[in-house]
Amino acid sequence: MFGICNLAIIPLRSEPSDRSEIVSQVLFGEHFTVLEQDKQWSKIKLHFDDYEGWVDEKQFQIISENEFNQLSNESFILNADLIEYITSPANLLLPIPLGASLSFLSNPGINKSGFEFEGMKISGVKPKSNLINTAFMYLNAPYLWGGKTPFGIDCSGLTQMVYKLNGYKLLRDASEQATQGEALSFIEESEPGDLAFFDNEEGKIIHVGIIMDDNYIIHASGKVRIDRLDHLGIYNAEINRHTHKLRVIKKII
Repeated sequence: MFGICNLAIIPLRSEPSDRSEIVSQVLFGEHFTVLEQDKQWSKIKLHFDDYEGWVDEKQFQIISENEFNQLSNESFILNADLIEYITSPANLLLPIPLGASLSFLSNPGINKSGFEFEGMKISGVKPKSNLINTAFMYLNAPYLWGGKTPFGIDCSGLTQMVYKLNGYKLLRDASEQATQGEALSFIEESEPGDLAFFDNEEGKIIHVGIIMDDNYIIHASGKVRIDRLDHLGIYNAEINRHTHKLRVIKKII
């Protein structure tokens, strides 16, 4: 069975319960495979990054295998503004977040509600130099574990969405993203848009941010913020100390 998110943002949970941890979010227009069902819950695997979790079966629309394959083979068309609205002939007004997927709107078999979108769209692969401008759209977004929108986002959600809006695919979690790309030996070798990863005392990757010019980094910690980056890690000038220990820098593009 296959499905598509036809609501603005739905939680993706670790277990089939409203009390379970939110591990990520499914944004409007994202499609997925349904792996199993448990009462009113469905375990899904997102097509974009193969991420798995549980969603309430009342929060998505079932689509056919053929429709799933059609969407999987189409290029991304995404909402390019902080918030826009989907409308329908039934006078529905549905807010959707930055990065919501719009590809299915042109498919009447899937778009049974007649959704229409007249806002700003983005598609195709953009130059690496565009990544930082995209990241600025999330500046000051509050930190939210599992979040993927300007209304709440985590560190790897930020990097994944910034890259996605520019036509590139990153995995969901920081530890997964750290397996992608080419490792650099020194900060001096990096370019704006490269990713810096940080670990804990056990050596596990727990944080990621996007490198900027002049040894700055934009990352989600409390909120999406800009701090200094040096060979030790992230230095927060407000509290006069390092907050994250640098592990590796990866060039994805």
